[in-house]
Amino acid sequence: MSTRRPDWTPTPQAVENSRITDFARFASPRAGRDLVGDYHALWAWSVDDVNGFWAAVWDYFRLPERPAGPALAAEALPGGVWFPGSTLNYTAEVFRDRTGTDTAVITVTEDTGPVAITWHELRRQVASLAQALTELGVRMGDRVVGYLPNGVQAVVAFLATAGLGATWAVCGQDYTAAAAEARLAQLRPTVLIAATGSLHGGKHIDRRADVQALRDALPTLTATIAVGDAAGAVTGALSWSALTERDAELAPVPVPFDHPLWVVFSSGTTGRPKGIVHGHGGVVLEQLKNLGLHLGLRSGDRLLWHTTPSWMMWNVLVAGLLLGATPVCYEGSPAYPGTDALWRLAARLEVNVLGTSPGYLAACRKAGVRLADHHPASLERLGVTGSAFPADLQHWVAGELGSRTQVVCTSGGTDVVTAFLGAAPTTPVWAGELSAPCLGVAVEAFGPDGRPVRGEVGELVVLRPMPSMPLYFWDDPDGSRYRGAYFDVYPGIWRHGDWITITDHGSVILHGRSDATLNRHGIRMGSSDIYGPVEQLEEIAEALVVGVEQDGGGYWMPLFVTTTDGIDVDDVLSEKIRDAIRHDASPRHVPDEIIQAPGIPHTRTGKKLEVPVKRLLRGEARRSVVDPGSVDRPELIDWYAHIGAAHRRRDGTAAGSAASRSPNG
Repeated sequence: MSTRRPDWTPTPQAVENSRITDFARFASPRAGRDLVGDYHALWAWSVDDVNGFWAAVWDYFRLPERPAGPALAAEALPGGVWFPGSTLNYTAEVFRDRTGTDTAVITVTEDTGPVAITWHELRRQVASLAQALTELGVRMGDRVVGYLPNGVQAVVAFLATAGLGATWAVCGQDYTAAAAEARLAQLRPTVLIAATGSLHGGKHIDRRADVQALRDALPTLTATIAVGDAAGAVTGALSWSALTERDAELAPVPVPFDHPLWVVFSSGTTGRPKGIVHGHGGVVLEQLKNLGLHLGLRSGDRLLWHTTPSWMMWNVLVAGLLLGATPVCYEGSPAYPGTDALWRLAARLEVNVLGTSPGYLAACRKAGVRLADHHPASLERLGVTGSAFPADLQHWVAGELGSRTQVVCTSGGTDVVTAFLGAAPTTPVWAGELSAPCLGVAVEAFGPDGRPVRGEVGELVVLRPMPSMPLYFWDDPDGSRYRGAYFDVYPGIWRHGDWITITDHGSVILHGRSDATLNRHGIRMGSSDIYGPVEQLEEIAEALVVGVEQDGGGYWMPLFVTTTDGIDVDDVLSEKIRDAIRHDASPRHVPDEIIQAPGIPHTRTGKKLEVPVKRLLRGEARRSVVDPGSVDRPELIDWYAHIGAAHRRRDGTAAGSAASRSPNG
């Protein structure tokens, strides 16, 4: 067994007072054994007795009365049938038992202070808009779509839509009109709600032309509702202010457990974005568990997760309302006017849970930000997701925050709009590791023979259904796209596409995407194992590594880096990078070439484009490889394509030359 000590351990008092311990007390009689104080015993019960666990979550959080019978009436992947005969509504659950004068939502922008919206005012605006949507012809099952920044208007629009039993989808204004069209037009929506302007990095961006273009591209619309001072400039648009100023009764419609709630979209980097449909019941159950038990949110707590409506973390942020917590909707850059802006905001608003990305935390370290100087006394947990979280960076963050704040690294997906792996208030934390599989998630690591492995790299798989797994993909009538996305390798088992190692102390190490696996000389390696040592160097801003199979059996593994402060990648820095990789990963991980790049391309939600870059380097047609509208810096597509072309133009000894340059010999 491992003797490695955790970097953070909860105090006995924190364990005793946590909500997950209270849930364990509630669940123990149902399980027929004591689950208190042993997270892994609680997790094992949650995946062994799927029916008992999810019924306990339903009852613990006092959801509406459910019919007798099993929680999971038909166990199948895909196609599990949950809580048949039950009805509920996401919006009804948000407003159940809420006090009118308490704060429901806080909105902040880069140039305006916090604006608090009470539960009474939020209910009034949602009811007013729901009535307006009904008058505009929106009916159960219709689609209402948004093109909006992260503000209270997006929250109101979503809740009004869900309350009617209509289906919601939204793109943030980090997307162009064309990229938003590629997603929203698939849904053939009835109403578009769009903002005429947005704010980022100190710049006010006029979106009127984008709104007009998006509206013109959606022929099924019966109405467009414009948000903002320039609403009148959008021809024929209705005014948001006018439609949310009335007094009306809020009457959410009860819907079946699996009634469509929203459509969220895949990144779309390799083709048409997939529209992933989730249901009311599955999302409500999953987010009560995720936010209530894993993040420990309680009524009145404040949750600030830096996100845009284009990313699933916006859906998680809004779900704080299900627990009576207060989402903080921030529009703008986390690093404007200074790198510490997000931390200053968290301290000012005394948030309880703050969420961000490893990239932002790395930028804070390189900028010399002292997190301790902006550490809110209220901060119980720092959530980190979106990409791999290097151990050395986590050590630094934990050292800055001290023992009173748990650093929670999570990994999941838009696919299930939650985490597969994470932590709980009762679990220790090891830097560079995710503390445990999440409750109700039957995670395993499969080796090459399709059997579970421990202490070895394997494919992340989920063996049993989860309530928030997709109902289906949009425009996938026979389910072939859905099955192909997750079940083509192991029929009846969800394959997520990540490499993980489950350790002997029950934590999980994430190595990167298995579809971007580095497989040099038969040795499988994860890209995150290289990013950690490289991106901790003060000269390196960011890195991207891919492995390219070549004709004749050759293999080219270049490492692309961007530098800080205009530093050039010379022989000295290149050797420093190689030494760091040798020392912190292994000699096998050292790349064939180190190439200075003008930038690293990402999805709009911040994930590195490893697979598309690999395909560009191989010479595949750009149009078939990646949709420029889904990339944060589309101009980089041509640069990487040219690098690939130049590499292929080398003489017949190119593969051998690359191999000879490798320090692996």
